[in-house]
Amino acid sequence: MKKIKLIVGFFLLSVAAYAQGQKPKLVVGIVVDQMRQEYLYRFNDKFGEDGFNRLIDEGFMFKNAHFNYVPTYTGPGHTSVYTGSTPAIHGIIANNWYAKELKLDIYCAYDSTEQTVGSSSSKGKMSPRNLLTTTITDQLKLATQKRARTIGISMKDRGAIFPAGHLGEAYWYDTHTGDFITSTYYKNQLPKWLDNFNDKKLAKKYLSGKWEPINKISTYTAAGSDDNNYEGDFYGQGNVLSKGYKLDKKNFGQLPATPFGNDILKDLAIATIEGENLGKGAETDFLAISFSSTDYVGHRFGPNSVEVEDTYIRLDKSIAEILKKLDEQVGEGNYTVFLTADHAVADVPQFFVDNKIPAGYFVHRLPQELDSVLSQKFGNGDWVENVSNMQVFLNQETVAKSKYSLHEIQEAAAHYLMTLEGIKETYPAYVIHNLNYETQGIKGLLTRGYNQKRSGDVLYVLEPSWLESGRLDGNTGSSHGSTYTYDTHVPMLFFGNGVKHGTSVKYHPITDIAPSIAMMLNIMLPNGATGQPAAELFAE
Repeated sequence: MKKIKLIVGFFLLSVAAYAQGQKPKLVVGIVVDQMRQEYLYRFNDKFGEDGFNRLIDEGFMFKNAHFNYVPTYTGPGHTSVYTGSTPAIHGIIANNWYAKELKLDIYCAYDSTEQTVGSSSSKGKMSPRNLLTTTITDQLKLATQKRARTIGISMKDRGAIFPAGHLGEAYWYDTHTGDFITSTYYKNQLPKWLDNFNDKKLAKKYLSGKWEPINKISTYTAAGSDDNNYEGDFYGQGNVLSKGYKLDKKNFGQLPATPFGNDILKDLAIATIEGENLGKGAETDFLAISFSSTDYVGHRFGPNSVEVEDTYIRLDKSIAEILKKLDEQVGEGNYTVFLTADHAVADVPQFFVDNKIPAGYFVHRLPQELDSVLSQKFGNGDWVENVSNMQVFLNQETVAKSKYSLHEIQEAAAHYLMTLEGIKETYPAYVIHNLNYETQGIKGLLTRGYNQKRSGDVLYVLEPSWLESGRLDGNTGSSHGSTYTYDTHVPMLFFGNGVKHGTSVKYHPITDIAPSIAMMLNIMLPNGATGQPAAELFAE
């Protein structure tokens, strides 16, 4: 049966994409937050035929796709996928960063000049204004005199906003109300179809029961023990999924921390396709979907958990439902899908330590320690303003008043950091300034992630499988953000109109996605793009 289905699929793709030479009526970009490439293999026998496996069996899989910069976080990840560029150029250097000119921490999508549309909370005070370049969705709008409909949806605001670009529409989940909202940056009222969707109160329905294994717990062989010491606690109920986690229908913030956050986003994706009548107009439309619950679950329980396996089994079903809807609404062979992630994830360091694999937790009061060291060397003063995202921001006023050069102070800070356990490499910013964008290795990843106006004065890299403990609840759960392949190696799948079946093990940065879509649509690349079209997709 599967073989017959593949043959029919290939025939339809061939007819739609090559014989007629038509562009897709709809492009759907799917980003799965915190997804490793290896999950496609590890959980494969738990997937059905119509979700991940349909994308693999009928589409083109790049098995060696990576993020080509650091830090590997959600905001920069989504932005890099859709701009075909990296933080050095598009400017979204982290989820939060220290704004040197304001001397305060800012959130990547926060915009105090905008207001929430769809609720009375402050969750809609957001916009893409910190994004310095165009996205592939922007370029589609520009190419069609704004006639194309381009929409981003996610549980996270940043997962919807940056993919939608400057010219699209974005909708995200309000943890205060359980509804999906937007910002006055986009419009002053929600579309009627979204009001109708919110009126269904699906968040309450999903939170009315329990999170229990979707399959028999004995079948979860791709995960470790359900009862172990490496997972975080689920709202005071421990960390054993087989016992079931009771959900609180009054706590809307709990929904993203469960697989049902992906389910409600799937429901929203289908409602968006129907409500906006995507793929039915004269121009190609674009829907950007970002599944966030995989990230929340992964952080709390770690990549080897039963909870993560259960979440991906459920997500596979959601993707199958979306593809089915696209077949019905747009027609098989008339739409193009790509699927990737915004970053991957590290194994739980404590699990590695207990199994005699080098790993650890970097625990230091760096601003105070470093300030003391610099004061001893250069004289008393407030030398360090901020340490965040593995970067040190020096106080430029103190530096300017001293008799020492900025380079000397950067060198001293870098030298001290190298004495600390858990740090592998350090770089004064002036060294990064002098490197070529095409530099290889860790230096290259740092260079492509470094924005001269927004980044710090000294950069440091932790040893493999080390995490900064401030982002964890004790020694449980995991995180991401590093230069290593466990954080950079993510899926890169293309499927549908204009896509032949195949695989490639050639290295590709995820910045190749947007240029590849641009070639398929015959439109301009995003204006800061550094990636190249993936040639394997276009080879005869």
